[in-house]
Amino acid sequence: MVSAFEASGQQLRYEDSGGDGPTVIFSHAFGTDGSLFEAQLAAFSDRWRCVTWDQRAHGGSFTDHSYSMWDSARDLLALLDHLGVEQAALVGTSQGGFVSLRAALIAPQRVSSLAILGSSAAAEAPDQRAAFLALGEAFSAGGTGGPPEAVLDAIIATCFGADFDSAGWREQLRAWPVEQVDFALNSLVERDDIVERLGEIQAPVLVMHGSQDGSYSPSYGRQIADGVANCAGFVLVDGGAHFLSATDPGRVNDALQQFIAA
Repeated sequence: MVSAFEASGQQLRYEDSGGDGPTVIFSHAFGTDGSLFEAQLAAFSDRWRCVTWDQRAHGGSFTDHSYSMWDSARDLLALLDHLGVEQAALVGTSQGGFVSLRAALIAPQRVSSLAILGSSAAAEAPDQRAAFLALGEAFSAGGTGGPPEAVLDAIIATCFGADFDSAGWREQLRAWPVEQVDFALNSLVERDDIVERLGEIQAPVLVMHGSQDGSYSPSYGRQIADGVANCAGFVLVDGGAHFLSATDPGRVNDALQQFIAA
């Protein structure tokens, strides 16, 4: 069921499968929304209470001011409050990993486990930051006519790889309001470095990364696995792209099912 909750004056959309099982919160990547986890909801909803949500400036959650990844982490915790859930397993792809890690640092007692897919604990590298900002400028240059096809091509190739049927995501990106893109991109590239704080995270952590990740090399995932206090494994998905939950659902679901059940 699609609903909304309020966090710091923002109306944010979420979808809740319901049920009496333990709760799993899925946090999506940049430029997507909760539907990034359709394959996981289909596989897991009969066993767990699965909740997806649209972070600020994404999907149905519009914002009118800038925000940080820490703000989004507090939004996630506000969602738990809204649901009446004391503790949940967190699953985050790319940006969703940034948010989930920070939520675990703010309120470790609310997190039973973490699965981090294609993500990073580091601040954006200067060259990557410049590349993302340039891509954002090119995206916005299309104005009301939507971003140029070449920009969409670059985003799709980076996030989903060459072999994934991404037509639906292309159309969603084309319809993304420019002002929301600007808010989301600034939050992404201005995030702080939390590598030195990873050891504070005591909950079990599963890290998954695609060998062909177009945004963050597997070394970023290994850094998380090496830094947390209780790593339950590092899974390198051979040939996997950046948005693993969508592009490699079979391998992701197998690993997640075992991890969350344990």
